[in-house]
Amino acid sequence: MDESSVKLKQWIDSTEAYEPASWERLPELELYMDQVLTFMNRQLEPFSPDKERLLTPSMINNYVKDGVLPRPVRKKYSRGHLAMLMMICSLKTVLSLPEISSLLNGLTELSDISELYPEFAKAHGDAITETSSCIADAPGSDRETLYRMALKLALEANARRTAAASIINSLENPPVEKEKDKSKD
Repeated sequence: MDESSVKLKQWIDSTEAYEPASWERLPELELYMDQVLTFMNRQLEPFSPDKERLLTPSMINNYVKDGVLPRPVRKKYSRGHLAMLMMICSLKTVLSLPEISSLLNGLTELSDISELYPEFAKAHGDAITETSSCIADAPGSDRETLYRMALKLALEANARRTAAASIINSLENPPVEKEKDKSKD
């Protein structure tokens, strides 16, 4: 196997082994910022091919400032904060921060985070499994096949991103129904 096939196989193996932390596996004790970063960066490691940290203190502070993440209580972050951060970090490469804010605020208005997060974790795990199975046979393929596969996956991701953004936008800005002219009655 050439180097690109080895790297691809390693990524497939890491995603097949990945399972989003369940609600029960999120720490019950409240954590300080440095503990949150350690926990989150370990959870998100498979999504950083270059091993770059996907979450920094300034990112968390900006999420709080922008209203995407609730304020910590006495500089401590709860299980609910960690669940929200998992969702934010998983969505931020796909949706804009205002879209993520609208989505999460809308969902948390309708459901408690302890009910919402398990659904998120299952959907996230299923999406990863589906993607991994789509490219399971890719290592060892010729370069043209891999480029075509990457193109197809990117186009599918773009179509799904556009659909998700359209749904969020329609929920944020529902069409205004014009009042019927009552004089015609």
